[in-house]
Amino acid sequence: MHDMDSPALRDPPWLRRLLTGSVVAFLLAFLGLPLAVVFHEALAGGWQTYLAALTEPDARAAIRLTLTVAAITVPLNIVFGLAAGWALTRFRFRGKSLLVTLIDLPFSVSPVVAGLMLILLFGTQGWFTPMLRALDWQVVFAVPGIVLATLFVTFPFVARELIAFMQEQSTDPEQAAYTLGAGGWQTFWHVTLPTIRWSLLYGILLCNARAMGEFGAVSVVSGHIRGLTNTMPLHVEILYNEYDFTAAFAVASLLALLGLVTLFAKSWIEHAQDAQRGRN
Repeated sequence: MHDMDSPALRDPPWLRRLLTGSVVAFLLAFLGLPLAVVFHEALAGGWQTYLAALTEPDARAAIRLTLTVAAITVPLNIVFGLAAGWALTRFRFRGKSLLVTLIDLPFSVSPVVAGLMLILLFGTQGWFTPMLRALDWQVVFAVPGIVLATLFVTFPFVARELIAFMQEQSTDPEQAAYTLGAGGWQTFWHVTLPTIRWSLLYGILLCNARAMGEFGAVSVVSGHIRGLTNTMPLHVEILYNEYDFTAAFAVASLLALLGLVTLFAKSWIEHAQDAQRGRN
């Protein structure tokens, strides 16, 4: 087998420069330029206008709702992801492949379809509407519907990251802990969790970013009620449709900042994972 670094297989310098330049140009055109436009438009009216757009009542309500939904959905996804990762990588049972398929379902179903499914279940003519009316609960066009829609589109992120990582890990340390008399919780807390912590953080990072940026499913079930059911992406859409471009880009810049923070945190976690693999 030939060495991949041998001169016979080494690409010519002009080809490497061409490919590298093409990648950089693509990233600048489709990522760098749009981000620059967002921040330029957001700050076009000055810092006072920018801050005013972020602190007006509807914007504050949208930011507060977005943070609230993320604060609810991310912990639930952590619990589900840990349970799914543990069950699918440590046990054998019937229906295992079906469970994996169901976890991947949100990746193949449009978020708008997910929102319509919630309307079918909990809307005015929904299957569970009589029970909800008896309990005086409202799901769609209210915060519970937004939480359910966000949960649907985000629950694969933590689970898939943990499943992929835990499948590659040996169970010998856990078996040794059991042999030494450790219980299930002790084994998980002192053996399993330290091993998967970086993958868990990575999944949480992606889940939180998707929860805050989700548009399609939330748009269907929210009702677009200003100050009540508008998340940040929905608020951006309303402002843009009203030709209030400066305010729209100001709120959008917060989402863009979230994306940049996610990108840098992702790079840091990947570096930490590589360091951990090197030590192991």
